Amino acid sequence: MSMKVLIVDDHTIVRQGLRVLIDKEQDMEVIAEAATGAEAIRLAREKRPDVTVMDITMPDLNGIDATRAIIAEWPQARVLALSMESDRRFVVEVLKAGANGYVLKDSAFAELATAIRAVATGETYLPSRVTTLLIKEYLQRIPDEVPATYENLSQREREILQLIADGRNAKEIAFSFGVSVKTVENQRHSIMKKLDLFSIAELTKYAVRQGLTSLS
Repeated sequence: MSMKVLIVDDHTIVRQGLRVLIDKEQDMEVIAEAATGAEAIRLAREKRPDVTVMDITMPDLNGIDATRAIIAEWPQARVLALSMESDRRFVVEVLKAGANGYVLKDSAFAELATAIRAVATGETYLPSRVTTLLIKEYLQRIPDEVPATYENLSQREREILQLIADGRNAKEIAFSFGVSVKTVENQRHSIMKKLDLFSIAELTKYAVRQGLTSLS
C-alpha cells in the first residue's frame, strides 16, 4: 500500500514538480496539495496523509504554525519540513512545533524520498548538513568557562584521590608518599575545592564515576 503524501508549498511549480517526482516512487502517492498553511490544516484533517511535506515560509500562516496546529489536532500526524532556510532558528522552531524531519530544498530528490520513508515509519530525519549546523550552534553556545573537572587535578592529586576512594586514610596515604599527614590533608582539601565536592563520600562517588575505583 502506497504512503499517502500531502504537499504544502505556496509555489505552484514546486508543488507540481514534487508531485511528479513523488508519484514516480512505487511506494508513494500524492493525495493532495495545499498552497497555504490554513489549507494544509484542512487537508490534513480531511485526508489524514501518512506524511505532510511542509514548506516553512508561506504568506498568512507559515509552515511552523501550520505544523503546530496539525499536531495539536492530530498528534499522530507526521510532518516533514522542506525549506530553503538553513538558519538554525527555523530548524529548531519547526521541530519544536512537532515536525519529524527537516530537508533543505537544494537537496537531491533521493534524499527527500529517503526522508519521507523515514518519517512515515516514525523516525526523525535530519540530513548531515542540518545536524552539523545544530551541533556547531550548540558548541558556540557553551560557555568558555567550564566547571572544574578531573583534568584540573595534578598528577599527585589524582593519585591521592584514587587512594581516598580505595578507602585509605590520611595517615596511610602520607606513609605511601613519604609526606606528613598535614600535607595529605591540604592536598585533599585542594582536590575537593577544585572538584566542588564537600565530603569523602562525594569524593568516592566522583572517583567511581571517573572509573578510578569501584564499590565492589
